[in-house]
Amino acid sequence: MAKLIAKPTVIEAAGNKPKLIEEFFGHVNSGTASTSIARMRSPGGWVEPGQTPEFDEYTVVLKGELQVKTQLETINVKAGQGIHTPKGEWVQYSTPHAEGAEYIAVCLPAFAPSTVHRDA
Repeated sequence: MAKLIAKPTVIEAAGNKPKLIEEFFGHVNSGTASTSIARMRSPGGWVEPGQTPEFDEYTVVLKGELQVKTQLETINVKAGQGIHTPKGEWVQYSTPHAEGAEYIAVCLPAFAPSTVHRDA
């Protein structure tokens, strides 16, 4: 049966500046453990701690630019582009440019604080 998600739930974000996370599907808003889908809006200069998650993350940038650091490289993902970060690999997200970024993140299985494994 189809299920309408009338509105997302705002989730607290990690990082040095306030970032808006609106979860449409996931543990909190829909009780979905297999997948989470959220719209993110991060300000310019935002940086979150590095992490080694237990989930694959698929990100599509809608506006601005997202910077994704891995152990091997730094990738700048611009509006209209996407990136996949595989589970078990260290990654750090940031929005270094003044305009910040808006993007959709899909995590398989769903994001959970206990499975993100952020750096201390």
